[in-house]
Amino acid sequence: MLNLMTGLGSLGGHLGGWRHPKAWRGTHLNLDHHIKAAQLAERGKFDILFLADGNAVRQMDKPALFEANSPSDRPSVFEPLTLLSAISQHTNSIGLLATATTTYDEPYLLARRFASLDHLSNGRACWNIVTGSYPGDALNFSRDEHVEKATRYERAGEFVEVAKGLWNSWDDGAFIEDRESGRYLDASRVHTLHHEGPHFQVKGPLNIARPPQGFPVLFLAGQSEAGRDLAARHADCVFSVAGTIENGRAYRDDMMARLDAYDRAPETLRVIPGASVYVAESEAEADDLYEELQSLISPALGVPYLSKLVEMDLSGYDVDGPLPDLSGDVVGIVSFRKTIAEMAAKEGLTIRQTYERVLPSMGHVLFKGTAVTVADQIEEWYRTGACDGFNIGGPVMPLGLESIVELLIPELQRRGLFRTEYTGRTLRENMGLPTPRNPYFEKELIA
Repeated sequence: MLNLMTGLGSLGGHLGGWRHPKAWRGTHLNLDHHIKAAQLAERGKFDILFLADGNAVRQMDKPALFEANSPSDRPSVFEPLTLLSAISQHTNSIGLLATATTTYDEPYLLARRFASLDHLSNGRACWNIVTGSYPGDALNFSRDEHVEKATRYERAGEFVEVAKGLWNSWDDGAFIEDRESGRYLDASRVHTLHHEGPHFQVKGPLNIARPPQGFPVLFLAGQSEAGRDLAARHADCVFSVAGTIENGRAYRDDMMARLDAYDRAPETLRVIPGASVYVAESEAEADDLYEELQSLISPALGVPYLSKLVEMDLSGYDVDGPLPDLSGDVVGIVSFRKTIAEMAAKEGLTIRQTYERVLPSMGHVLFKGTAVTVADQIEEWYRTGACDGFNIGGPVMPLGLESIVELLIPELQRRGLFRTEYTGRTLRENMGLPTPRNPYFEKELIA
């Protein structure tokens, strides 16, 4: 069955979405909008709400883009775990996914925060593991430049291992609260980690009980070799950037092949690309919404945002000329750069045509049309092995998500591709993902 998730936000996924006549007003730090979006997504039986994050105010060197507040820049937003803790009290079943970096954080603090969210939500926490793609983040953590990529991934691998060890600090039945004996906890059911590695020295144990899910559901956006290997080792779900079914299938096949090295079964990993969905009662309505939003993108916004996606300043190039050579590695995210370059070269697109194609979906695949048309495309991706689901979003909030919930979800349910009800107690159960065992106490029981 498909896994579907959507972003938690009030701006919409299109660069001009917040300007649409039917878009929410007064969106800045509006908790009510976040709660309404979360409840709407839960009404649609989505697996997960996703809250992306970073640790800097971006695009200040690009005034037009900075003032337009593109959806992925987030100059003023709630801290993710704080917001999702609030959202957890207004929802019952939907998963709560937050981005947190392994480069500018500490395993003990992060493990405690996510364990807290898992308890507060009764087993719905998820962690999007990132090493950090924006070099400017480093300047807020007593550094002059971004940590070198190989070091970031080495640190990330150790970071996740430490977090897992800390989540296993307590046996599930450690806190017995036995009034007759006066024993609040069983001291034999706690494990001290004593981790010493190249990046971290952490004694433990964690000062919160083991999460209801064992570990939060773990996400990674593994596109590079280092990222793919880290995902194959640790992730329950991996984001992919795939503009075509063929690319999606190749990526998913590669990820599944990597699982053998870590003694993992294919069903323990889900590959989830992003998709922007323009769905309406008719093809004409979907086209009208698309064109209306496209008219809000000028070259003053389109060129700098495309520059951001491809990690190269395009302002000095002819907007009606071809993209320059985008080969070579960059400090930030390489997946969008590669996908966009391949598409532009294959179709002979100019810079203007490229940003007009890319911005409506923010670099991801775009599905547009009636519920039947969009469901046909989603089903083809899923049935042909290009993905296990999608991170889908609408271009305008709340209009886009309402259309997805009211039109697209029922069509997917009719085809037997998506759930009609939540059936599990935790997110892992709803997604059919295994609950990690606690090896420390299993060994004691066997002995």
